[in-house]
Amino acid sequence: MDEPNSYAALLSQASCLAQSYLDGISERFVGVSDDARIGMRRLGGELTEAGEDPHEVLRLLHEAGSPATTASMGGRYFGGVVGGSLPVAVAAHWLAGAWDQNACLFEISPVSAYLEDIVLPWIAKLFGLSAGCGGALTTGTQMADVTALAAARHVLLAGCGWDVERNGLFGAPPISVVVGEEVHATMYKALSLLGFGRDRVITVPADAQGRMQASAIPTLRGPAIICAQAGNVNTGACDRLTEICDAAQENGAWVHVDGAFGLWAAVSPRHRHLVEGLDRAHSWATDAHKWLNTPHDCGIAFVRDRAALARAMAISGTYYPDTAERDPMRWGPESSRRARGVELWAALRTLGTAGLAEQIDRTCRHATRFAQGLRAAGYAVLSDVPLNQVLVSFGSDAVTDQVIAKVQSLGVCWCGGTVWKGRKAMRISVSSWATTEEDVDRSLTSIISAAPIS
Repeated sequence: MDEPNSYAALLSQASCLAQSYLDGISERFVGVSDDARIGMRRLGGELTEAGEDPHEVLRLLHEAGSPATTASMGGRYFGGVVGGSLPVAVAAHWLAGAWDQNACLFEISPVSAYLEDIVLPWIAKLFGLSAGCGGALTTGTQMADVTALAAARHVLLAGCGWDVERNGLFGAPPISVVVGEEVHATMYKALSLLGFGRDRVITVPADAQGRMQASAIPTLRGPAIICAQAGNVNTGACDRLTEICDAAQENGAWVHVDGAFGLWAAVSPRHRHLVEGLDRAHSWATDAHKWLNTPHDCGIAFVRDRAALARAMAISGTYYPDTAERDPMRWGPESSRRARGVELWAALRTLGTAGLAEQIDRTCRHATRFAQGLRAAGYAVLSDVPLNQVLVSFGSDAVTDQVIAKVQSLGVCWCGGTVWKGRKAMRISVSSWATTEEDVDRSLTSIISAAPIS
């Protein structure tokens, strides 16, 4: 067992290795090479009986592990909706790791709980939500969806005289759930975890951009939830929330907004119109590790009915005394967990409202630049580009697959594949603070060089 004073040498080594990794991130192969995949096998094998020198363990982790990472911390990684972490958020993450706080109770870690008390109202205000709404930090949007929809389930069944937290779902009144046909796959998982079932949902057609057609929402009888979307994972399109909330009001339905990245459009005066009506919903879910660019993992749930969230997430025990302070574990699904509020606080305090809006606008400009460059080269951009997502086809599905594979093998940038309206496409998601115009130009050159002449 290492003595406490060995922290200094190990943390110094870790700092040097991490800095070395980040120093080369902008010029390295963006994907993971075959050699790196083979090299990471050095991390396996049997555990030794006596253990190993911690400095050698760190060295091996860097030598065999670092090359097998995608360069998502650089400016030319466009896979998924993955934002590289802001420098201050990485630094705060390190400090939070040194603190090693369990953010479950104020009594156990006052600063962890207090930071959540600070950042959740900040973010609610950025989104234009009610100052009195309840909030929780989770692993990601999927668990934020679960958290918010658990509150919806509580309210709707309580309105029918059913206490779901006490009695469960056996014999409970049914709840209708409505989604758009372009709903994200994680929403189905969230609904299944809550007992709503994947196959019982009502699916509403979407328009050419992937927006739920509010006019097609059927008349709903009894308790109901409408799951709207802010930021289609392929096109970036946002459901017309005002129209959906109007339809929900007629039906007495709860509106939940799944907005892993799209909710952040509310921060930008230039893009806020895309989520007009957001404040009329009943609950919301998003990520900080996407467009805010905090380290993984950090999801955020908000519920307008603060008491409903507290009831849905309630926990009690002899060693969980009631206090006047806000205990994070009473608002979200997890008990023991890391202090996610530390990096959130650092990122928001550093950026400020203007800096965050510029981060959103800048990445959207980069996406538009990609679309313009690919159209100019003669390739088909398959949807509008309202935010930071670009879809492009290079001809047949087979050719598009070949181009994606070629781009990934070149390593200048990394873009993944998807299927849009039955057609294969390259998806370019611009989510990182680190992406520059030069990165976009270099990436365009690489993509076009890999594509057939149009």
